[in-house]
Amino acid sequence: MEGLWHSLADPLRFAFMQRALLVAVAIGILCAVVGSYLLVQSLALLGDAISHSLLPGLAIAYLLDLNLFVGAFVAGVLSALLIQWIRSATPLKPDAAMGIVFSAFFALGILLITLIQRRARIDLNHFLFGNILGVSTADVLTVVGITVLVLGLVALFFKELTFYSFDPLGAKAAGLPTAGLGWGLMALTSLTLVASMKAVGVLLVLAMLITPPATAYLLVPRLHQVMLLGSLFGVSASLLGMYASYYLNVASGPAIVLVASAWFGLAFLARVIFGPS
Repeated sequence: MEGLWHSLADPLRFAFMQRALLVAVAIGILCAVVGSYLLVQSLALLGDAISHSLLPGLAIAYLLDLNLFVGAFVAGVLSALLIQWIRSATPLKPDAAMGIVFSAFFALGILLITLIQRRARIDLNHFLFGNILGVSTADVLTVVGITVLVLGLVALFFKELTFYSFDPLGAKAAGLPTAGLGWGLMALTSLTLVASMKAVGVLLVLAMLITPPATAYLLVPRLHQVMLLGSLFGVSASLLGMYASYYLNVASGPAIVLVASAWFGLAFLARVIFGPS
């Protein structure tokens, strides 16, 4: 027992691990809450589309010496606008619109990053694959601030967002501003992805956005329960992945996602063996 406690406490002597711990908790909760809405609306691909669309915003913000988080958020919102525009102006299905936008944005981002790396010896790969152990104090403040903002908005509009997520036609008939709720959810998704990209990277952030709430969805029936249990799975995956990254000297983002996937695998087996709750 003493050895286990020492293994848990020893890394926390370092400031970088303390910062990583705060970000891990914030990201685990944030992704599970916002991802729950995407899950019930069958919009998992939207998170993937927006996450891939962050790259050109990061690159352009770097070139203009602007805040990278702001650049990523602007790119995420712009991609959501383009997806909605294509959906409304053409007969294309939503998944086609999302695929077109995220592939174009992702290709542009890779191109810009390649050009930047030719001019300057910098490593932007941590935005692709994440590096939660390398977050700065400013990153922590940004992530915690985004988490508080998003969770506050979700709490404020919980009933409206829930009604819209399960029955958009009914919500519109009841007089709710469904267009505004849809755009608001896209903005919250963009903020969540921006907050998470430094921890797990834009290539893996979809896993944290969908896998923890999907795991909870297999075990509990109600949305607020999915959010709470999903947050527990998300936080534990982030923490265990972070410790694995520290002790095994492996990339933090993939380690976190693999733990989240393991939780899903266990929940899936439990549902198969014992049946739905």
